[in-house]
Amino acid sequence: MAVGVAAEVKSKLNIVDVVGETVALKKAGTTFKGLCPFHGEKTPSFVVTPGRDSWHCFGCGLGGDVFSFVMQRDGVPFAEALKTLAAKAGVELDERSRAQDARKAHLREVLDTAIAFYHTVLTAHESGQPALDYLHGRGFTGETIEKFQLGWAPAGWDTMSRTLQARRGTDPRDLAEVGLTTPRPNGRGAYDRFRERIIFPIRDASGNAVGLGGRYLLGEGDTGDHGPKYLNSPATPLFDKSRTLYLIDRAKGPMRKAGQAVIVEGYTDALIAHQAGFDNVVASLGTALTPGQVALITRYAKRIALAYDVDAAGERAGTLGVQALEGLIRQLAGSDSGVELDEVRVVRLPDGQDPDEVVLASPDLWREEVRTALPIVDYLIDFHARQVDLRTPGGKARFVDAVMPTLRAVPNPVMRDGYLGKLRQVSGVEERVLLEVLHRRPAPGSAGSSGFGGSPSSESRISADSVLASPDALPVNEVLRAVSPVEAELLRLILFLPDQQLRVADELGPDMLPSTIARELYRAIVLMRAPDEHGLPGRFDRGRLLESLDDETRALALAIYAKEGPDPASLPPSRVVYAIENCLLSLEADRIEERSEYNQAEQAEAERRGDRAAIEQLLAQEREINEERRSLDRRREQARLLARPADRSATSATPATGTRAGSGPLVGRS
Repeated sequence: MAVGVAAEVKSKLNIVDVVGETVALKKAGTTFKGLCPFHGEKTPSFVVTPGRDSWHCFGCGLGGDVFSFVMQRDGVPFAEALKTLAAKAGVELDERSRAQDARKAHLREVLDTAIAFYHTVLTAHESGQPALDYLHGRGFTGETIEKFQLGWAPAGWDTMSRTLQARRGTDPRDLAEVGLTTPRPNGRGAYDRFRERIIFPIRDASGNAVGLGGRYLLGEGDTGDHGPKYLNSPATPLFDKSRTLYLIDRAKGPMRKAGQAVIVEGYTDALIAHQAGFDNVVASLGTALTPGQVALITRYAKRIALAYDVDAAGERAGTLGVQALEGLIRQLAGSDSGVELDEVRVVRLPDGQDPDEVVLASPDLWREEVRTALPIVDYLIDFHARQVDLRTPGGKARFVDAVMPTLRAVPNPVMRDGYLGKLRQVSGVEERVLLEVLHRRPAPGSAGSSGFGGSPSSESRISADSVLASPDALPVNEVLRAVSPVEAELLRLILFLPDQQLRVADELGPDMLPSTIARELYRAIVLMRAPDEHGLPGRFDRGRLLESLDDETRALALAIYAKEGPDPASLPPSRVVYAIENCLLSLEADRIEERSEYNQAEQAEAERRGDRAAIEQLLAQEREINEERRSLDRRREQARLLARPADRSATSATPATGTRAGSGPLVGRS
C-alpha cells in the first residue's frame, strides 16, 4: 500500500459520517453522542469529537480514531481497515497493492469453488455417504453440515483438481498457490492435498475462505499410513495458521457480547458447541495459542477460557502441556492485550472426554464447567504442588523453582503478591524467602539471562541519510501527519533509546495513544519486549521489528527514524527522562481534557432537564478532574525542576506545539 495513505484518508473523511453509518448520533455542543455499539447500554456514553478526529466510550473505555472504530466494528486488523477507508475516501492505492488485492480475491474464488465441490461430494454423491454417516453419528445435524459447508475430499490422486480444471477451467497454478495441490515428485502434474478426508472450510474474521482443514476417515479394515489425522492448508497468500481461529467469523459477535472467548482445539469441538448454541467458541487449529491468535481474540473479548484436553505433564499427544500454559502466561504478560491473567482460565473437563462429548451429553455441565474454570496461574500452582513431596525441603525447593518463572511473568504487582501468598500457604516457605527467590536472576549464560540489551550501539543503525537515500525515499512529513506531534516524539525516543521502552510500557498502554497507526507501532515494540521464561524482557531488534510490521506502519517507523533532529542517544540522561516524562504528561493532559469536555456536555444536558441530582454528581466529578489537572501541573513542574540541574539549557527550549495542554520541549523537532 502506498505510504502516507493513513494521513490522506484521515484528511478526507469526516469521522462523524463514518461512525454515523453504524451509530445514531445526536449533536451535543461540539461533540456527537450515541449508544455504544460495542457494549450494551441504555444511556448514551459514546462520544465523537470532530475537532480531535476521535471517538470514545466513557462506559466501556474503548476509543481512538476512525481506523480503530472500523477495526472494532468489523473485527479486522489495521491494514484491512485502512483499505476499507481508503476506498471510501477515494484514495488511490499503489498498483502493487491493487494487484495483490485482485490476486487474493481471485484465489478466494478458487478456494470457494473447491469448497463447493467438496460439499457437493459429501451431500449429493455416493462416495461421500460414509463420511456423511460418520458426521451424523458424531451428532452433527444436516443444518450444521449445510451452514458450515462441510465437505468430503474423495479418493483418487487428483479427482478434485481434474474436475475443477475440466468443469470450471481452473488454472492448476492457482490450485497450487492456494494450497489445494502439491507437485508430484517427478515434476509432472500435481496431487490433491486433501484425499479421503472430511473437509472443514476455514474463514477469516470477515467470513472469507482462507484455507481448509481435513480429518482423515479410516475405512473398515484400513491399516495403511495416510498421514496425520488432521491436515491443514499450508501457508499461502490467504492462510496463516498462526493468525487464524476456526469459526472466528461466527464467534466474534457473541464473544464481544459475552465478554469471553472459549477456545477449543479441534473443528468438531467448535462446531458442536455452535450447534448447541454456545457460539462464542473458536478453535485454535493446534495445541498452543500463538501471539497472532491472542491478538485476534482480544479484539473481541478480554476473558479467555481454555477448553482443551489439558494434560499438564505434556505426556499425551495432542494435548496442552504445562510448558504451553506457562508460555501463554508470558505471552499475555508481555502483549499489553488488556487481558488480566486471572481472566485466563482452564476449563476442567471430565477425564477422558472431549468438549464435543460434554456439550452433546450435558450442555448444562459444559456451561457450568466454563463458568467455574480455574484461573491459569492457580491451575499451574496446583499442578506443580502435586508433582512433589511438600513435606521435604527438596520437594519445597523444586516446587518453588517450578512456579517462580510463572510468577515473575505476572506484570500486575497486586496480582503477583496474591499468588505469592498462595505459594506461601501451599509450600509453607516463609514470605521473605519467596521474595528472595522471586528477585533472583538466572545465572549468566543461562537461557533468558540476556535480553536487557538493545542500546543503539548494539543495533544496526538506521540513519536518516540511509532511509532518505533509498530508491523509495519516504515523504517523511506526509507520513507523520497521520499521528500527533507528541506521539511521533515519544515513538522516536523509544525507537532510538530501547532502554527506555520498558519504563514507558509500565506507564502507557497501547490503547492510550490517540492514533491507530501509532498504537500499531507501539504495540509491536511492547510485544517484542515480552518477558521470557525467566521473566526477563525480550531483546529489541530494529530489523526484526520492521519486518513484523504492515506496509503503512513500517512507513511510520521509517519516517520517525528519518525525522530531522539530534540523535536522542547523544542527549544527557536527565534530558531524556524529561523529554519522555513530558510526552507522557501531555498524553495524560489530553485524556483529562477529553473527560472534562464530556462532563461539561453532560452538565448542560442535565441543566436542560432540570436534573439537580445529576448536576451535583457531575459537579463533584468536575472537581475531581480539576484536582487531576492541578496534580498534573505539579508533576510537570517537578519534572522540569529535576531536569534543570543536569541540563539548564534544556528547560528553556521552545515548547512543543500540537497538544492542548502543551507538551513542553520535544527532542528533534522538524
